[in-house]
Amino acid sequence: MTGGATLSAAHVLADTARLRPDATALVADGARVPYGALWQDALRYAAALRRQGVGPGDRLALLLSNTAEFPKAYYGALAAGATVVPVNALLKTAEITYILRHSGARALVCEGALLAEGEQAATAARVPLLTVAAPGPAPAGPLALDVLAAGTPPLDAAVPRAPGDIAVVLYTSGTTGRPKGVMISHFNLVMNIDTTMLAPFAMRPEDVVLGALPLFHTFGQVCAMGTCFRAGATLVLMRRFSAEGALALMTAERCTVLMGVPTMYVALLQAVRDSPARPRPDRAYSGGSALPVQVLADFEAAFGCPVYEGYGLTEASPCVAYNQPGLPRRPGTVGHPIRGVEVRIARPGTADRVEVLPAGQRGEIVVRGHNVMAGYLDDPGATGAALVDGWLRTGDLGVLDADGRLTVVDRTKDLIVRGGYNVYPREVEELLATHPAVAQCAVVGVPDARLGQEVCAVVVPRPGRAPDGRLAEEIIAWSRERIAAYKYPRRVEFAGALPLGPSGKVLKRRLTADLGAPRPGG
Repeated sequence: MTGGATLSAAHVLADTARLRPDATALVADGARVPYGALWQDALRYAAALRRQGVGPGDRLALLLSNTAEFPKAYYGALAAGATVVPVNALLKTAEITYILRHSGARALVCEGALLAEGEQAATAARVPLLTVAAPGPAPAGPLALDVLAAGTPPLDAAVPRAPGDIAVVLYTSGTTGRPKGVMISHFNLVMNIDTTMLAPFAMRPEDVVLGALPLFHTFGQVCAMGTCFRAGATLVLMRRFSAEGALALMTAERCTVLMGVPTMYVALLQAVRDSPARPRPDRAYSGGSALPVQVLADFEAAFGCPVYEGYGLTEASPCVAYNQPGLPRRPGTVGHPIRGVEVRIARPGTADRVEVLPAGQRGEIVVRGHNVMAGYLDDPGATGAALVDGWLRTGDLGVLDADGRLTVVDRTKDLIVRGGYNVYPREVEELLATHPAVAQCAVVGVPDARLGQEVCAVVVPRPGRAPDGRLAEEIIAWSRERIAAYKYPRRVEFAGALPLGPSGKVLKRRLTADLGAPRPGG
């Protein structure tokens, strides 16, 4: 970059470290890390990366879990002027290899606990491997970046970047094919963090945030880590979420802010009934997928704090709309668009243009503003299909009310068409969440020779209820009395747990595949 305006996302951490060097930035594995020390470690990582040939514009892949090494490497890479490519820590060798090759990663930083998959992937992709938090390497083994950084003088400051330079490439889950690399600019990232830190997250220096969301995912990375560091608050990391562990950690650290996906809220509700831990957060935020209204109400009653539900997607950096402190909350909606972002409802099926619909009509959610991605990496076709007439086409169905509040109806791809009638799974899931025997559920469409698709509910029953034919018949009959005839599930299957992706979303495509051909009856 030569001349012009500069805007590095590294300053999210750097500025707070300058103003509050002694404040606690991280609590990780029992250690407390001040802001000043965290930023100096990041600058040492940046210097060590430079010695390994990683510089401005290079892409650096990170295969790291929720430890202190993540923010050190993440902000170190940004400080070096590189583009960060976070890799889902649950992926297998072939999946990691694809991301390394597609992104053109200059190197892979991998923690010791993930080397079984990471080392093979780096070898297959012919990408240099750098380790952190790993046993000492053999003479011919991979270089330990954290050891190298500890003995390297830190950079004086972050390398300047232009607002439009790419800060992060985030790979989608790949549910509709190969994962796509979403390019998020420094401008996208800084604006989303600065905006949402104020509203909806209302972060203050005295806040303590539970970092249970994976940092390799945009929700945990931007909404939890980014806004927390920008405000000078404290992030309490969990290596991996468990409801019992979260309750204990929230109580011990007196966490004031909880951010999670709906499956986390369900698990916390189940765990708190049998736990002596009684955390009292000030506020909670839900995103990633729809939070059933019943779960929201039950959580607020059990934990004594408001839950603010919102909506976003990777391509929007990620926040689009949220219920916000200071504004009336309306459960079942995702509130108003965040500052500087426009949301409209467009007529579905018009691929070459965006035709905006009046308030109150249901259609595809489209977004424009500072949060919209730069595009998909090396995929002009997908970029052109997603960015139309200046709008981001989300693929989600929703409706805006007269006051500008957004309700997300469902994903376009999850829509069930039964005998010519549209069935929105979220509506059926909201109903089933109020059944006394249902702990969790997911509604999917399964093939049907006569109707095209049939409505199937996959249910995790509450403790004490046997997952048998009698309960299935009870749920079907109960639903029939409360919802239109074409909507209620004719088929109920039971599961001990729902399959979840890395962000905690239910993997409905896996459910559909596992269900196979429909059975008669119901």
